[in-house]
Amino acid sequence: MNRINQCLAQLADQGRKALVPYIVVGDPSLEVTVATMHELVKQGADILELGVAFSDPTAEGPVIQRAHERALAKKTRLRDALDVVAEFRQKDSTTPVVLMGYANPIERMGYGEFVQRASGAGVDGVLTVDLPPEEAEEFTAQLKDAEIENIFLVTPTTTVERQKMIYSLAGGYIYYVSLKGVTGAGHLDVDSVRTKLQEMKSLTELPICVGFGIKDAASAKAVAALSEGVVVGSVLVDKMAQLEQQGVAEKNEIAVSVSAIISDMRQAIDG
Repeated sequence: MNRINQCLAQLADQGRKALVPYIVVGDPSLEVTVATMHELVKQGADILELGVAFSDPTAEGPVIQRAHERALAKKTRLRDALDVVAEFRQKDSTTPVVLMGYANPIERMGYGEFVQRASGAGVDGVLTVDLPPEEAEEFTAQLKDAEIENIFLVTPTTTVERQKMIYSLAGGYIYYVSLKGVTGAGHLDVDSVRTKLQEMKSLTELPICVGFGIKDAASAKAVAALSEGVVVGSVLVDKMAQLEQQGVAEKNEIAVSVSAIISDMRQAIDG
């Protein structure tokens, strides 16, 4: 069984919710990324989402856009992200890892080669922000053959008909974007999230993880009560940037500082 499905099934049996942190590969370095992945798991992360740096990350707010820029300035590429997963797998064979990025780098590598490399590295899921479901059938089939889940976004404005198309292809979990806008934007409206999730759950049995707008332990706890999981990104990426500005360079110190945010959220969600 795919590690994502196994993880979410185990959490459901335990009556617990998934905590899914997001960081950008190569921000501020590949070594820091690997160290932070391990520390995030130690502090309570269930699934890891790794952002693959791209020159035009249209779904991202300023915090994550700047992280993409910093990673690209270090010459970080899709191949590096796959290498990071492979290195992580040397010590952790159980934690699910999802690559979140954009279609262009995958197309440049070639869908077939990407799937082969991702499978060999130990990737469990792929979320391609700008690949619409109308164009995803062949890629989804290739991923499925490699036992990798294709994860899709649903937004507050996604229609019922379009949701049905998405759910027919999606695997692992659905990433619900809780805000109209980009990552890190706006104020989380829990009542609106509740209403949309009720609609979604009437259409699919896939687990739903909610992201965008989860900035602290309180918001993580509120969203976890409504969904199967919580995705946390901008607040972690912003902490990375702050540490770099402060001149903190030691990889373990960075990993511990960033992961402390996840520790607080873990305690709030479980509590």
